[in-house]
Amino acid sequence: MSTAIESAGLSETQRQIVELARDVARRRIQPHAAEWDRTAQLPRDVINELGTLGFLGLLTPEADDGMGLDTLTYLLALEELAAADAGLALSVGIQHVVQSGLLLPHGSAAQRERWLRPLARGELLAGIALAEADAGSDAAALRAQAVRQGDGWVLTGTKAWVTNGATADVVIVLARTAAPRPATELPDAQGISAFIVPTDVAGYRLGERVDTMGLRASNTVSITLDNLRLEPEHLLGEEGSGLTYAMEALDAGRLGTAIVAVGIARRALEHAVAYCAERKQFGRALREFEAVQFKLADMATRVEAARALTHAAAVRRDHGEDITRQASMAKLLASETAMWVTTQAVQLFGGYGYMRDFPVEKLFRDAKGTEIVDGTSEMQRLVIARGLYQGG
Repeated sequence: MSTAIESAGLSETQRQIVELARDVARRRIQPHAAEWDRTAQLPRDVINELGTLGFLGLLTPEADDGMGLDTLTYLLALEELAAADAGLALSVGIQHVVQSGLLLPHGSAAQRERWLRPLARGELLAGIALAEADAGSDAAALRAQAVRQGDGWVLTGTKAWVTNGATADVVIVLARTAAPRPATELPDAQGISAFIVPTDVAGYRLGERVDTMGLRASNTVSITLDNLRLEPEHLLGEEGSGLTYAMEALDAGRLGTAIVAVGIARRALEHAVAYCAERKQFGRALREFEAVQFKLADMATRVEAARALTHAAAVRRDHGEDITRQASMAKLLASETAMWVTTQAVQLFGGYGYMRDFPVEKLFRDAKGTEIVDGTSEMQRLVIARGLYQGG
């Protein structure tokens, strides 16, 4: 079955990137995805191979050792990886958010040399530690603290749901540098800063791996910052601007999550089309029943619509436009499309769709995660609605 991107008027470079990503996905990712899902483990050698091929620095300029490609091309490649395993694709997406959304716009020349370039070359793996147990959608409510000591900093606190947290070499940690307000007052978003934290530094402690429903290869853990000491050059950008940086980077993150959702939905559709051509009931292939044809048609249409909206937002980003509302729209539509399409795929497979021996069950679980990662569907609707009144 066609992946439905060949007819999108791709450039020769984009076609080559897609073909390479598809080859790697089919050869190195897809055969192992079920095992990674069972064990919640992603071998580092697979990440290293992606780095060698340039897939971990697609958006970073060539001057900083990246590929210097546009957002649309990056999303084309990420969809191929997501169709093979969404958990791995999510980890790759985080790598790009740290580079293009945080280090590139806000890092000093020394920080880009020390961290951005090795990340773009795939020599290092990155993570982001923003959320906490009591600070999910309300990111400004985080309690992790960074206190000046001499000319450096000491970080304390606990972070939740850190993607790549157990395998990352460097994590961008959001911590409060202003004194926290009393619990009776609203949290102060202006008092939060971003820090570049090497994971081999004393005081970076791994918590238990989070046993998630889906996206299990993404290596999600909690971490504890136990009097973690940093030199002053580990502060990213300006003190007190960390949450602003993170919210800006979320636009790129939501586009990544959106295309991961598209990859999940596309793969579920491919499985459903193949199964309905082979499976017979009442002496006829399932594909011959009009009810099945209508369901498949709706699935295919929604996948195309989600992809188109995500690609449109990517083009806007490449033109330098503010895409906060469009990124939320893409993430909302794509994630809910993934959930709907995988639900239909499970239904078409019948009893087999409910079994772990068949692939649509995993895709169903992965799809649910995309409705939560980088902001829930409810939060996306709030962002979109506010944008309507602000002209965004």
